[in-house]
Amino acid sequence: MTAPASTPLTPYATLLGFTRYVDRTGPTKATFVGGLRKQRASRSGFNPHGQFVKALKADIAFHTGGTHLTGVVDVVKPRWRPLYQALVPGATAWLHSLGEPPAVDLAQTRDALAMLGDLPVKINPHFGVRHADGRAEAVRLHFDETPPSEESVLATLHLMARHMDAVLPHAEPVLVDVRRGQAHRMPTDAKPDQIERWLAGEAAAFRAIWSTAA
Repeated sequence: MTAPASTPLTPYATLLGFTRYVDRTGPTKATFVGGLRKQRASRSGFNPHGQFVKALKADIAFHTGGTHLTGVVDVVKPRWRPLYQALVPGATAWLHSLGEPPAVDLAQTRDALAMLGDLPVKINPHFGVRHADGRAEAVRLHFDETPPSEESVLATLHLMARHMDAVLPHAEPVLVDVRRGQAHRMPTDAKPDQIERWLAGEAAAFRAIWSTAA
């Protein structure tokens, strides 16, 4: 008896995976997509930042100015403590840059599914922020040791803006470089049509590599 054929994995990317992909060049693109495909097939993957994000959201929601961030370092598993210690100062600086704690509230965001050609990309901000003057921001956090590249910033902010009606209506997309406490917003001279064409090409290449890796 022949074994049943395995169901092919449909090409798919998260916002983080796709923006990391566009940041790569040459053969490293294929290696990266192959890794994503294997991870998807094995359903593996662990997010070490979960408790950190909860603490940051708690500081915004309860107007506590960073006390939850400071406290989470002591309760996280010892293996993650150095990571959290490296993240807290920048996150606290960004939190303070928002203004007085009572002037900022947490806003609920929703995930969305973007289609770049035939490639589904999950758009998943970490949370939203609503200011006292009515402005809202949908926030995506960048945790890496290296700052986000111009390409990854443009890709992240463009895709979030593209689906903002579903994510957090009337909000501005923001990518926060946590380690440096720096907020990135879409440049005023950005050309959405050019970015869209660029990302469509990247998505088509992503799909082709995914299929080749099967």
